[in-house]
Amino acid sequence: MRLGYNTNGLAFHRWEDALELLAEIGYRSVAITLDHHCLNPYAAEFPTELDRMRRTLRRLGLSSVIETGARFLLNPRIKHEPTLLTADPADRQRRVEFLRRAVDVAAALGSEAMSFWSGILRETLADDAAFLRLASGCREVLAHAERRGVRLAFEPEPGMFIESFTQFERLRESLDRPALFGLTIDIGHVHCVEAGPIADHLRRWRESLFNVHIEDMKRGVHEHLMFGDGEIDFSPVMQTLREINYAGGIHVELSRHSHVAPEVACKSFEFLTRLQTTRT
Repeated sequence: MRLGYNTNGLAFHRWEDALELLAEIGYRSVAITLDHHCLNPYAAEFPTELDRMRRTLRRLGLSSVIETGARFLLNPRIKHEPTLLTADPADRQRRVEFLRRAVDVAAALGSEAMSFWSGILRETLADDAAFLRLASGCREVLAHAERRGVRLAFEPEPGMFIESFTQFERLRESLDRPALFGLTIDIGHVHCVEAGPIADHLRRWRESLFNVHIEDMKRGVHEHLMFGDGEIDFSPVMQTLREINYAGGIHVELSRHSHVAPEVACKSFEFLTRLQTTRT
């Protein structure tokens, strides 16, 4: 397991400076959120930026995952829109094409996974119909990912159509349980939404765990908090990740702390490093 950080928590840094900072602190993985300021796949200079990113990751010894949660990249007026659940088929196709581009970025960088989520259902639609719509988009992205050999890490997100593991399992079953379709597990989201110990969920999904996000949180409140500001006991979380031999990145996700990113990144690394070296 490698400690990492999400670039959405360094929104006010040039991405080159952000990666240098993370490597200097000691992080060995980075969750790259494609955005206006970081590997924007629609920018004219994107091919050059992608090559620079590849060389920078190699020089700094950083592994990566590709994240697709930019707030206003596809729509400057509505956060996260369009999604795979948006009513307009043409808008849904824009999200599919973006996710395909993200798969291509992951393939080019040798990233461990491309992470994405369902989005919010913003219309009155029967549950079965919404699942069919979502599964259709996922199949298109999955077909491209299989051609490129890239794993897809689906993230249940509080407040979105798919927010629980039960819903994720239904989606995965509708796709015939493809090997490349696994999970991004956000530790805070599990505490926010799911019942029972976080460790039990990690054990249950160990074979499908492609990516981990981590931050503190309070039950029932979807707000990403600095470690110690929420309710989570992280010792059993880290112990369980060791027990299940999770070998991927565990990425701090504190996007609303970008204004104090250097301090927060350092404190987060120190906190998680202490837990990594502690045996219970």
